[in-house]
This record gives sequence, C-alpha cells and structure tokens, in this order.
Amino acid sequence: MNNHHDLLDAIATYLDAIYYCDVEKLDAVFHSASSLFDADNGKIFVDPIASFHADVASRPSPASVNQKRKEQIVTIDWLSNLSVTVKLRLQAHENIFVDHLAFVLGEAGWQIVSKVWHLEGTAEVEFN
Repeated sequence: MNNHHDLLDAIATYLDAIYYCDVEKLDAVFHSASSLFDADNGKIFVDPIASFHADVASRPSPASVNQKRKEQIVTIDWLSNLSVTVKLRLQAHENIFVDHLAFVLGEAGWQIVSKVWHLEGTAEVEFN
C-alpha cells in the first residue's frame, strides 16, 4: 500500500465532498466518531459529524452554481506512518476556510478523526 498516494486520495475525497456537498463521500472520509471544532467567535464550538453531515446535505453545493474550485494543500505533517495532520485552504461560495484535518489510517483506510476549521475571510466567487 502506498500511504502517500492513498492519503492524497482521501484528501481529494474530502475536497469533493465539500465542493459537491456529497454526503456519501463525507461519510467515507470522516470516521463515524469524529467531531469538528472552531473558535472563531472566541468560544469553542463543537460540531459532531452527524450534525455536519446534515448541514452539508442541506446546503447548495459550490458545484451546483458552477463555482471555480479554489483549493490548496498547505502542509502535510506526517506524525507516523498511520497518522497525519493536513492543513488545507479552500473556498466554498464566498467563504475562505482553513482546515486542519487529523487523518488516521485504520481498517477503512485514511479517515478524518477531527477537523479544526477557521473562517479566514471572504472573496468574490469565480465561475467556470
């Protein structure tokens, strides 16, 4: 197994899940016990994966409005052969997010066990 290639596939699955609001891809890449966190308002906000799943399922996707994809892998920090922290920057609609994703390699392949995200700002939406 090529761990690096498989990790890049998992990152691509995450980015596709966000761009297409595809909850099947979301379920494939997030561990069922994972949670999401942010503190943009000065208070820790915890979002269990089931809540995030419902939110993604209910929103219009960037793909549905033909938004140009803007995604960047900022860093990949290998903690071991089985655990990695990935920092991404992406735009969904006008929002620019920075995500820190903790991936662990388990029975189901690379899965996100936690996500810490930050709304970095906004930008004009570009279309294809």
